[in-house]
Amino acid sequence: MIKLFRSKIFIAFGLMMVVFMVGVLGYRFVASYSWVEAIYMTIITVTTVGFSEVRPLDEDAQIFTIFLIVSSVFIFGYAISVVSEYLLSRNSLQILKKKKVKNTIKGLSNHVVVCGYGRNGQQAAQKLKAYKKPFVVIERDRELIEAHENEILFVEGDVNDDEVLLEAGIEKAQFFVTALPDDALNLFVVLSARQLNKDLFIISRASQATSVKKLEFAGANKVIMPDKIGGDHMASLVVMPDLITFMDQLSIEGESTTNLEEVEISDFMEEADCRSIRDLNLRKKTGCTIIGYIKPDGRYIINPEPDLELEPKGKVIVLGRPEQIQRLNQMFHIDQLKTDEI
Repeated sequence: MIKLFRSKIFIAFGLMMVVFMVGVLGYRFVASYSWVEAIYMTIITVTTVGFSEVRPLDEDAQIFTIFLIVSSVFIFGYAISVVSEYLLSRNSLQILKKKKVKNTIKGLSNHVVVCGYGRNGQQAAQKLKAYKKPFVVIERDRELIEAHENEILFVEGDVNDDEVLLEAGIEKAQFFVTALPDDALNLFVVLSARQLNKDLFIISRASQATSVKKLEFAGANKVIMPDKIGGDHMASLVVMPDLITFMDQLSIEGESTTNLEEVEISDFMEEADCRSIRDLNLRKKTGCTIIGYIKPDGRYIINPEPDLELEPKGKVIVLGRPEQIQRLNQMFHIDQLKTDEI
């Protein structure tokens, strides 16, 4: 629709230029005006400003002037109507888009709210999109929003404003990620988010080591320092390059390339005996290997024993090739369970 309106605008401006050229040539050769006089007469005629002629017109020039006035009125009227229609339609489309996004966000629950769509925010959004986890991004840069609004749910506004956080559905959100480059701003946003949703799991970015404790005290559950992680990774590549390269191969980018999966014990209950890791027997059934266990209280057990007693609210970390992970998800209907939760 926008392209159609733009083509109409080009046509309207083209017709206006044709009228202008016809007017100049007509006064130059019909009324025998100079080029400057012909341009002046054309402009005051098509704009109907009411100035007098440069000099009296003969009968042929008067007939030409009548033709020029009538044609310019219709063409200028058409141009004005096309431009007005384009502007009104553009505003209407923007309003409809915002309304659609607002209604979509209202229907979300247990989603993720991401503050800031810079480098870290974009990386987080790509990962969430790969895992099909619903999320909303708060961003104030209009150009950035327009470049990605067809693929991501945006709320335009300042993260310091509680109304903007509420518009992003923070009250029903499960996770909150603030990836702003300013630690002080992250601190303020964490305080606001915690006040609006006491059960929210908040993940905050930090640039300075001194900000970590402050952010945790303000209510952040996890604080990430991207620069520290990047530096540690580079140093690890020097000390133990093969191991780190292998770890990098454990891709968790999306369904078709996933090597790691986190599964709640309750997801296995309908399909298998869940008293111990040995009872699950995932290695034989799917080819996957359990490399970790998360107890309900949050404690981690690396490489758990086969006889470890499992609890319904616990989780297992499973390692496998993409096809093995897919077999696991299909056998225990894990993808469907995650979709139902969302």
